[in-house]
Order: sequence, then C-alpha cells, then structure tokens
Amino acid sequence: MRRTVPLDDVPVVADEWPGSGPTVVLLHAGVADRRSWYGTAELLAGAHHVVAADRRGFGDSPVSTTPFTHVDDLVALLDHLGGGPAWLVGSSMGGQVALDTAVLHPDRVAGLVLIAPAVSGAPEPDELDPVTQRLGDLLGPATAAGDLDEVGRLETWLWLDGPAGPEGRVAGPARELALAMNATILRHGLPEGDGDAGIAAWDRLPEVEVPVTVAWGDLDVPFLLDQCEQLVARLPRATRRVLPGVAHLPYLEDPEPVADLVRTAVAAR
Repeated sequence: MRRTVPLDDVPVVADEWPGSGPTVVLLHAGVADRRSWYGTAELLAGAHHVVAADRRGFGDSPVSTTPFTHVDDLVALLDHLGGGPAWLVGSSMGGQVALDTAVLHPDRVAGLVLIAPAVSGAPEPDELDPVTQRLGDLLGPATAAGDLDEVGRLETWLWLDGPAGPEGRVAGPARELALAMNATILRHGLPEGDGDAGIAAWDRLPEVEVPVTVAWGDLDVPFLLDQCEQLVARLPRATRRVLPGVAHLPYLEDPEPVADLVRTAVAAR
C-alpha cells in the first residue's frame, strides 16, 4: 500500500505492508531508495507492520527546497503511522538516521537493526585499504568530469559487489535495480550532508539503551567492518552479526538472511 507523507514542501513517498506485529521501518542506503527493501519487506509482512520510505531526493520523493533533517522527517512518518515506538532497520546512511533518531528521540524507538551503518561524528579512517583506494582513485576523475554513468558503475561495483570482488559479482535484477536507484540520486546531485541532524552520535552511543543488532557483510569495505566492531563495543545493548558472502547491500543480494536478522532482533526484545 502506498502512503504519501506530507511534509513542509515535499510529499515523502512510502510503501506499507500491513501486519499484526510490531512496526518495522526500513531506512535505505545513500545509493538506494525504498525499493531496495521490497524483498525483505515481503518476507516480514504479516507478522510485522512494515514500512519503507524514500528520503527527500531519493526514489519518488522530490528534492527539498527548504531546510530539513531526515530525523525530523522520520519522526513525522512515525506520527503518520500512529506515533508508537518502532523498530528502525537502517542500512548505511539509513543507519545514521536510525542512530541519530535513537539519540534525539529515544521514546520513538523500540530497537535498532543497523547494517554497516554510517555514524554521525565517527572518526574518518587514516587511509583506505588498497582495493578500496583503487576504486576511489577511479571515482574522483569520473565525478570531476560529471560522468554520471561511470560514477554509477563504479559505485555499484564498490557497494554492491564489494571492493575486493570482481565487477558484476552480483548480477541480474539486483544489479539493474541498484544502477537505476543510484542514477536518480546522482541526477539530483544532492549536497553532501543534506538533511543531517547536526549531532555526533558516535560520542553519545552510551545513551542508546534500546537493543541494537549491528550487522555487516564480510565483503564490505574493510574500514566499515572495523567501525562496526567498534560500534558493537560502544553500544550498551549491542548484538554482533556477520553476514557471509555479501557486501554493503546484503538485502539486495539475498533478502532472507536480512529478514531473519530482523525477526530475531524483534523476537528477543
């Protein structure tokens, strides 16, 4: 079921799968949109009330013309859904939104499932591993030249296949969708940090008292694997899960293990 959440200047588009259990909100990565979650949502539906929403400028949600934060937008979505505490499942940048929300609005969050999340205020790596640096060295000139097709190709290699994997490791509909989602984002040219909450959640992780599952694919970017391990150590109620044979967007590769991750987390609350 499609929902449109009216905000100040844009309608944010969300899809909803009814269910009798807890509300689970799926928050997409910075190179994706809500469609990346469809396989996982369909597996969770029925036993859970599932919602997947586009952020402003992603998927079918327009680019904003006024100041905003993704956290405020998420709270508005939760209000639209009835206002009760929800489980937030965030991938990459969606994980940052989930964590920032847990810090700023702890009463709105029942628990978190974070998949290789970005974390506001986290320290930057001193250097990248050679295979990731190789792709970064190719991305720089493509970005400078405005070659969006090449940027999309390289980013899909980095995030879907994993930096050490061969290009095209993940093929078929998952790859086609990844390229299409990111093409829309690149065309919009969203500014870096657009919609950030302006906090450093990294320094406030001990305040996050809800249960948190931190998961990552073992083919993901190495510095993110290290950051996830640190995140587990710094959160009061964290559970660690490694997903074998997948990279940064595991729910695109194989939704079932990710759906199981969510089921397990909610059941153990």
